[in-house]
Amino acid sequence: MKKNLFRTFAALALSLPVVASAADLTISGAGASFPAPVYRVWTYDYGQSTGNKVEIAYQSIGSGAGINQIKDKTVDFAGSDAALTKAELDKFGLFQFPMLTGGVVIVVNLRGVPANTLKLDQAAVSGIFLGDIMAWDDPAIQKLNPGVKLPHVRITVVHRSDSSGTSFIFTNYMAKISKKWADTVGCGKAVKWPVGIGGQKNPGVCNNVARVNGSIGYTEYTYAIESNLSMVALKNRDGKFVVPNPKTFSAAGANADWKNAPGFYMVLTDQPGAESWPITGVTYILVYRDQKDAKKAEGMLKYFNWCFTTGANAALKLHYVPLAPSVVEMVRNAWKADLSCGGAPINY
Repeated sequence: MKKNLFRTFAALALSLPVVASAADLTISGAGASFPAPVYRVWTYDYGQSTGNKVEIAYQSIGSGAGINQIKDKTVDFAGSDAALTKAELDKFGLFQFPMLTGGVVIVVNLRGVPANTLKLDQAAVSGIFLGDIMAWDDPAIQKLNPGVKLPHVRITVVHRSDSSGTSFIFTNYMAKISKKWADTVGCGKAVKWPVGIGGQKNPGVCNNVARVNGSIGYTEYTYAIESNLSMVALKNRDGKFVVPNPKTFSAAGANADWKNAPGFYMVLTDQPGAESWPITGVTYILVYRDQKDAKKAEGMLKYFNWCFTTGANAALKLHYVPLAPSVVEMVRNAWKADLSCGGAPINY
């Protein structure tokens, strides 16, 4: 019953209109698909809370496209799962802050193997995505899964075909666990994949994995649940096999040093801790430091502050991890110190 209720809630999150109805104030954003399910719920709920006087429009087009749009000043804010460095922010006059954290998971479609039972370690994951391990009954996989009858089926890797923050998180993890990956593929929102087929945004990856027997891919946790895909348990940095869930995502961020993170730049992949999920990411908002429209700037900060507070419950229901209150307070202080409109602070 609980699972069915979640699926209903998640389906609502993915199907809600991206914008509210006609309003006195319209604020536009675009970018990451990683947080899109909760952003859709926030957009709808916030519109209802303001009597639809404020319209928040968010297009899920991928982190790379969102960053390009904010640079081109065609949107008021951008969403990205790949943080910009302080130097990059300064170059374009941008300011970034974290919104929430969540997990990137590895999903498989392997007929005959019980769902959510497969285990992979760092060598197996890197071998599969590099194309060095090509069949599911390879000894490197079989030894990790004693008692599981693995079929002799060709492995089909599925990856993102667009510029993606989810890909940045995943390839950052891969570069940390595999020297060969770091030397030949590297880390980025868009890389030259050694093998596999591409899918547009997280839903595209999920659709391809669901369609192809023997496939494996990566996606944000909520999309995996909504698509009813089998998820892999991974061996983490401490040598423990962990399953993806908000508890293990939260464990990965437990030791994050936000106070000493210039521009709030933070990467949470391959973190220490027995319960840490190794492919955890932070999703960010990008805005201009010098805002040109005071009413719009105030509206944006009011909305983001609502997301941190009232919206936290919706994030939890969709299996994201809201920021700790201490980190939210750091973000609010940074808004006061770094954002302005016409030289004046922005009231919210």
